Amino acid sequence: MTESQYQWARKSLSELVDFYYTEIRPAMQEADYNPKHGRPSYEWLAANGFSGLSYTLRDHHDLTVKQFFVEEVGLDDDTPQGDNEESGYEWGIRSDKTIEAIQTYLSTQRNRGELAPSTVVSRRSRLAEYARIYEQLHGPHSLTRNLTDIDERPAENDRCMEVFDVLKDRLSTDQSRLKYLGDVQQFYDHQVRFEGAKYNPLDGANDQFRWEIDTPDNKTVHAEGMRAIYEATDSIESQLLVLALGAWGLRPNEVASLSLDQFVLSDDEDNRIVFEQRKNGPGEVALLFGVDVLNQRIVDLDGPSWDGYLFPSTRSSSGHIAPQTVNQRFKRLAEDAGVTVEAKTPTAKMGRRFWYTTYNEAVKQMMEGLEGIAADQGSASTEVVSQNYLSEAEKRRYRRESMYEELSAVFDSMTDKDKIAVYERYSSGDLSEDATRVLLGDEFDMLQEDIKAFREAIKNDSKDYLV
Repeated sequence: MTESQYQWARKSLSELVDFYYTEIRPAMQEADYNPKHGRPSYEWLAANGFSGLSYTLRDHHDLTVKQFFVEEVGLDDDTPQGDNEESGYEWGIRSDKTIEAIQTYLSTQRNRGELAPSTVVSRRSRLAEYARIYEQLHGPHSLTRNLTDIDERPAENDRCMEVFDVLKDRLSTDQSRLKYLGDVQQFYDHQVRFEGAKYNPLDGANDQFRWEIDTPDNKTVHAEGMRAIYEATDSIESQLLVLALGAWGLRPNEVASLSLDQFVLSDDEDNRIVFEQRKNGPGEVALLFGVDVLNQRIVDLDGPSWDGYLFPSTRSSSGHIAPQTVNQRFKRLAEDAGVTVEAKTPTAKMGRRFWYTTYNEAVKQMMEGLEGIAADQGSASTEVVSQNYLSEAEKRRYRRESMYEELSAVFDSMTDKDKIAVYERYSSGDLSEDATRVLLGDEFDMLQEDIKAFREAIKNDSKDYLV
């Protein structure tokens, strides 16, 4: 039976106790997980299809998993065979509901995200520290207790920001502060997406603290350089490579292994790439730009021998090019375009960082666009409007619109001079017709008509002189 068939929300507390004996206990025994030695761990429940129990107990019976098994079922508080990374961990947190919420989140990250054990341990440590400070400031309350009440959002935002005011003084570098902030934000994002929370109380916190990681490795190609590199492409394949780095923000290894089955394409604006495994777990990347180039690349490759890779290689055992090849091709295009970063040829990673700098600029544009709303509402700042009055869907729409405008200036909008230069490359045989049509769109045919008319005029003028 699948987890969706258990119909957790419909079960009374006594039915859940019966469910333990008819379903959970036999599953424990089959897995050599001895119920006589204590209650099942959070990790084991999630890994064996019983994660819905935690949600039902919390939302419908005001119980934690620990309370259910110890107080209602009558098991010992110990967990047989331990909790792997969680076994013996001293949380120093008084709220069982907070511990359970963190446990459930980490279990999901461990099992679905396939994160390394060391990564899970690091996240646990930072989340536990955050929770301890929260309790010191606001009492032994659950981190999730106010997340289903939208009216509590302004107050909960303040509570969470006060925790980071403390962490800001305890941690010595912006890099450490950002790691804490990122981990806690992801924890709250999980609550919004999968646990019924209505908001993330730390959404937009980055803009208030303005923490930055200032390292020499953060060099990036700026907009003018990316535009020149894109215009230096001579094929649909090279255009797609530049777009995947600069307009989609993919890592070189992700670009190299892009496959058709990763793309979800539709007639609306919800085009995206799905990754079963990324550096920080599964994820999706929105396609705001480049779908026309992608479609043309698919047409070019389509055939009985195509295995689906967008950058195939017959010489590689993997069937696709290597990340080093992505880097080499990007650097070659940069050299052709005469683009440098601090007097050196930029790498593919620098092209990818363009996406991040562009995204930050798009967020700034979004916040500036909220100034009018803040003034009308009498709010102290645009951050207040963003956190307290905009839904997650509205903020996503604003970010997408701002990001689209930023990308448009680089990958879509060309001056008449740029268009003529592209067409001249096509006329001289340096650019294929498919690539030229992608770059110029409908103006390709218009330019051809203009040139044809111009040639006819020249021809007619020559006839007049010969009369």
